[in-house]
Amino acid sequence: MKAFLQRKNIEISLKRYGIDALSAMAQGLFCSLLIGTILNTLGQRLGISALTRVVATIGGVDYTVGAMASAMSGPAMATAIAYALQAPPLVLFSLITVGFASNALGGAGGPLAVLFVAILSTEIGKAVSKETKVDILVTPLVTIGSGMLFSAVLAPVIGKAAIQVGSLIMWATELQPFFMGILVSALVGIALTLPISSAAICAALGLTGLAGGAAVAGCCAQMVGFAVISFKENGVSGLVSQGLGTSMLQMGNIVKNPRIWIPATIASMITGPLATCLFHFENNGPAVASGMGTCGLVGPIGVYTGWLKGIEEGSKTAVTATDWLSLLLLCFILPAIFSLLCSAFCRKMKWIKEGDMKLSS
Repeated sequence: MKAFLQRKNIEISLKRYGIDALSAMAQGLFCSLLIGTILNTLGQRLGISALTRVVATIGGVDYTVGAMASAMSGPAMATAIAYALQAPPLVLFSLITVGFASNALGGAGGPLAVLFVAILSTEIGKAVSKETKVDILVTPLVTIGSGMLFSAVLAPVIGKAAIQVGSLIMWATELQPFFMGILVSALVGIALTLPISSAAICAALGLTGLAGGAAVAGCCAQMVGFAVISFKENGVSGLVSQGLGTSMLQMGNIVKNPRIWIPATIASMITGPLATCLFHFENNGPAVASGMGTCGLVGPIGVYTGWLKGIEEGSKTAVTATDWLSLLLLCFILPAIFSLLCSAFCRKMKWIKEGDMKLSS
């Protein structure tokens, strides 16, 4: 069995399923749901007719370019996962159907259902791939067949469980905004810097509302924090790559000196409760945006699309100056200030030394 699994490149490990697959799922979400949301927002706010025009009507539902991209989130996530698991072509392409089914049957908790179903059906597909002379028939049939079975049996259960956990976190945040603000902001922010996907976690749990706002604040604190406190070592390129790219770039340096993580984490523990208790900062846009921070400005854009959604639904009358002020403070200004102050203290204590956060070129 061990030789067979090795020959089929089936590696049952936390890294492959918990890091590689989860990170790929987030990329699939970004390239479908998130991009679709951004395109719709740009079309509506800037009056771009090409983005607001109906391009297709399916089952009585009208789709714009952005809506079509969002509708493909299931297939995008599943194929991204299969790609991360190094699936052969026939298995990879079969996951398009599996992703659509598992996402649809998983309901609001679809992303987590896709993760589990895609992993299972991909590995089964890899196991039978090129084992027969009619591989062109057997591999897609087995991959899609197993995917449909898992989607029917597991997806609804996993989807409901994910939503229950997400709802519990959001309920707890509403009930105890101070402590949960600290907890959600810090943990999601830490997940963003670790080689796992905070975006996929937030999407899988459907983390929005006040908890989503705390998550946005925590992720922004990590990215902006590392960007500003390492500016002396990394300059403008480091500021951009970490502030608009990812704080994950610092993981190698964190392993060498874990204390460099203190300033950004402390900043997230401060901005989190400020978001929940003082500013009542919420992300009612896509849940995936809660775990993106300032990466491509996706976190702030998600918050903004949530404002527009509230206006359309009647729960919000307009985007106010206070809204913009809270966004600027929590996503950019306060993370920078708190991180710099804490970094100065850590450097004075000799916990952080010159060059500890230098990024390799």
